[in-house]
Amino acid sequence: MKSTRVVQRILANYEGETPGVKANLNRILMEGKLGGTGKVIILPVDQGFEHGPARSFAPNPAAYDPHYHYQLAIDAGLNAFAAPLGMLEAGADTFAGQIPTILKANSANSLMSSTAGKDQAITACVDDALRLGCAAIGFTIYPGSDAGLGMFEEIAALREEAAAKGVATVIWSYPRGEALDKDGETAIDIAAYAAQIAALLGAHIIKIKLSTDHLSLPEAKKVYEAEKIDVSTQAKRVAHCMQSAFNGRRIVVFSGGAKKGTDSVYDDARAIRDGGGNGSIIGRNSFQRDRADALAMLGKLIDIYKGKA
Repeated sequence: MKSTRVVQRILANYEGETPGVKANLNRILMEGKLGGTGKVIILPVDQGFEHGPARSFAPNPAAYDPHYHYQLAIDAGLNAFAAPLGMLEAGADTFAGQIPTILKANSANSLMSSTAGKDQAITACVDDALRLGCAAIGFTIYPGSDAGLGMFEEIAALREEAAAKGVATVIWSYPRGEALDKDGETAIDIAAYAAQIAALLGAHIIKIKLSTDHLSLPEAKKVYEAEKIDVSTQAKRVAHCMQSAFNGRRIVVFSGGAKKGTDSVYDDARAIRDGGGNGSIIGRNSFQRDRADALAMLGKLIDIYKGKA
């Protein structure tokens, strides 16, 4: 597969990585309608594990079928499709080689008690990713959870094995847990901290949420105010998170969250673009719409990242 100068510049930031990891990052960056631009849109479908089947797929019943998501990602011209083991296995042969895939290697669920703490179970391994021809593994960490240190150790071990076998690593870095209130989960100082933690753990691609202008940690707030760090707009907050991801040396994509109006989705994408982010990882806002609407929305998102809308 060829590589553009833009992509080569991005890959040059990954010093010390094996040719296999860089080749798989190149696969993702060169795929689809944004291929070669340095921007990416990834379809993640792990919500059935996280929220249950009806909450995830009843708004668009065609989405109960794993093949639907493969085909949507392919037809929309996206860069990659991410899902847990069973969903990828259900279409791996039919769609082999047609789009880069990311094996989500840990998951949570909504059936745990409120006292269980915020954690995820490891549900797949690096050899599963190799067997299925995946470009990367994906893994969620919860900075702010009392279980967070264990999650860091788990992804450190998985990432070491994946890198040795030429597989890239995507870290979902979602602040959540006993140390944070609801506002803290999306506060800008926490979001930037989450990006930094993922980068320090060796993530090749970092997934974080868009943030608010709220400052959660008192000691951090003092620094933001003293140094006059501008977090007044979404684009500036994206830029600050990119700065926290090794000054933009790591690929950072931002999650779409719960389904919302298309104008909000487009505004988010413009802020990500204008702030220097690498793109979107957008699940429910894609597959909870009917296919025609989803393709139209994803097409406009691609135009936004190309600077055409």
